[in-house]
Amino acid sequence: MATVDLRRLQLLLELRRRGSMRAVAEELGYTTSTVSEQLAVLAREAGTPLTERDGRRVRLTPAGRRLAEHAVTILAAVDAAKADLDPHAEPHGTVRVAGFASAIRTVLLPIATTVAATHPDVTLRIREHEPAEAFAMLAADDVDLALVYDYDLAPMSFDRVYVATPLWTVPWALAVPAAGRAPADAAHSPEVLARYAADDWIVNSRNTADEQAVRTIASIAGFDPTIAHRVDSLELVQQLILAGLGVGLLPADQPVARGIRLLSLHHPAVTLRAFVVVRRGREHWAPLAAVNALLG
Repeated sequence: MATVDLRRLQLLLELRRRGSMRAVAEELGYTTSTVSEQLAVLAREAGTPLTERDGRRVRLTPAGRRLAEHAVTILAAVDAAKADLDPHAEPHGTVRVAGFASAIRTVLLPIATTVAATHPDVTLRIREHEPAEAFAMLAADDVDLALVYDYDLAPMSFDRVYVATPLWTVPWALAVPAAGRAPADAAHSPEVLARYAADDWIVNSRNTADEQAVRTIASIAGFDPTIAHRVDSLELVQQLILAGLGVGLLPADQPVARGIRLLSLHHPAVTLRAFVVVRRGREHWAPLAAVNALLG
């Protein structure tokens, strides 16, 4: 393959993101014909078609998608090299963040004013997503930073192309109606869950980590939990419990509504672990490094 102009790789990457020559041209300040011509040159350099018509739009061929994947790594390496050559440059750019609601609320929003005050040329763009969704966006280069979580009983695997930094850990407990039977706090987790083997269970609708944790402990206790409700809101979990519709996991460090009892889980414990994740090679990009430093 001939030497490739980095600007053409950027055009290819933008086409993958935006889906039309016109959108790429508008975003980067080119004419549509210039974008088309430069991508045609890139295809000749690659020795294979990179785009194909899809109605009125243009989509990447399999070879185009593969080259775009390489472009993410290549352009990230160039960004890292620039940062290494000019480490004292004032951060300038847009940092796109995807993260779960609790992390956005507790760690990202508190630093937003600091970012604006200390790095006025850095802009934050925030999207609320569960870990699987945030990872998919990070892999597609739709965001620069992901705030994600897992449970120690359902650990997340981080590919070597990512850099994951721990943020915090929180113990979770079994939330049940306050009225009625309850095992002693000293009981081990399988004994606690076994008391509610016949109950319906409530788990997250957009992430499977809490369900995996429940099923792991239930398996030790010798029963298969009935997953009856899948909801995303912790407030709604509490309302379902109060309505007598089931039991489920809630953070042990947060207050709950009157009428709900939190039962401690240990041996094994259920611990939520939060992480900030970036693509390897991007962590030294000045705007991202500035935000990451404040998160840490």
